[in-house]
Amino acid sequence: MKILVLGASGQLGSCLKKAGSIRNFDGLIFPEEAVSNILNTEALELLFDLEKPNFVINCAAYTAVDKAEDDVDLCRKVNKDGPGIIAGLCQENGATLIHVSTDFVFEGNTVDLAKETDVANPINIYGLTKLEGEQVVAQQLAAHFIIRTSWLYSEFGNNFVKTMLKLGADRDELSVIADQIGTPTYAVDLANAILDIIESGKTEYGIYHYSNEGVTSWYDFAKGIFDISKTEVNVLPIPTSAYPTRAVRPKFSVMDKTKYKTTFSITIPYWRDSLEKCISQLE
Repeated sequence: MKILVLGASGQLGSCLKKAGSIRNFDGLIFPEEAVSNILNTEALELLFDLEKPNFVINCAAYTAVDKAEDDVDLCRKVNKDGPGIIAGLCQENGATLIHVSTDFVFEGNTVDLAKETDVANPINIYGLTKLEGEQVVAQQLAAHFIIRTSWLYSEFGNNFVKTMLKLGADRDELSVIADQIGTPTYAVDLANAILDIIESGKTEYGIYHYSNEGVTSWYDFAKGIFDISKTEVNVLPIPTSAYPTRAVRPKFSVMDKTKYKTTFSITIPYWRDSLEKCISQLE
């Protein structure tokens, strides 16, 4: 079996390398971006011809949420057009696509857990283009798993955990938004969840939600980071209105993961337990 990872140099791609190595997972291929740019159809065609993958994992995405509001064309190319190209090549080559999406496809104006069957209504350009990417994948390719996740962090790349640790080392006090509610997800756990899908051999294609278990705010997430890392810093809770951003964020984007857990018979780790694992890797 051959498993082609696109966006291999990013946070999730790095976590797939780590998880695959620990599990001795055979067949994972991590091409350089020069030969795997998801907007370069010709390069991707050559890559598919060379590797003949059974599975393709698309980790590539435009994730600068605020910048996307002013960079709509590039954001749409990466988050919609790129997945469309990949899905078309998977269809031609008989490969199954695992495409990573986001909780930001939801408006987040209720306190109900978001289910895969709920109507998506994104409130920013990033979420809109990710939803468009989901739609084009589903239209072009039956053999697909779309994995929506949330609040990704890890020991790799730039993310909230590493930013908080850096700021906490330099400051005595920080203000963090307390009225946006969701679930942090350790990207190594997500990587293992993706490998579990492949290993299962199941073909119940469609959309799945995956994050760590539990519910928290950015404020309590930050408090957890400083508590676990034993960083002395005073954290002040503030409302979203006190920290305006270019893009609007969902207020509540906690996802129901029952479908993933039931289909693949997997227990998902609690967010704080996974945070402890991540921070131990950073020390």
